[in-house]
Amino acid sequence: MSSDAELFRQTIGEVQAVKQDKVALHEQRKSKPKPYPKPLIINFDAHLTCRNMEDVDIVGMYDSMSFVSTGIQNNVLKKLRRGFFGIDAEIDLHGLNSQHAKKQLLHFLHNSVEEGCRCVNIVHGKGYRSLDNLPVIKNELNHWLRQYKDVQAFCSASSKEGGTGALFVLLRVISKF
Repeated sequence: MSSDAELFRQTIGEVQAVKQDKVALHEQRKSKPKPYPKPLIINFDAHLTCRNMEDVDIVGMYDSMSFVSTGIQNNVLKKLRRGFFGIDAEIDLHGLNSQHAKKQLLHFLHNSVEEGCRCVNIVHGKGYRSLDNLPVIKNELNHWLRQYKDVQAFCSASSKEGGTGALFVLLRVISKF
């Protein structure tokens, strides 16, 4: 025997013959698997109300936007503009078409309200690539946010936070009790 084979046998140790060459692939379960709940199907469009949008003006690239829901004092808008509430979450909708932007926005707002966010930042861009220099997403946001039931106020962000290409949005806080 060569020294390699001898070294191998010393390393392996004592070997026993296999009595059965069949392996059970699945052991029989003694109990049924635990049930899991069905995922909830959330209708994000249900959060939109049917407010009259005829009086909402079309905004341009450099126009600022603001909105205060009924029952909210105007000084809340001043505080929002100054960053009093702080940003809890943000989303960037650059480069999305209108349909995808709406879907992303509704998911984001729903999750933000569920997580208890008070103020969020929505970056939409100024619309430099839009036809006729008319920003599509910015104008759509102006409508969607006014219709969203948990939006209390919104305004264009400060210049260091995105200026007229971003919005600060104040959300209603839902108590979990």
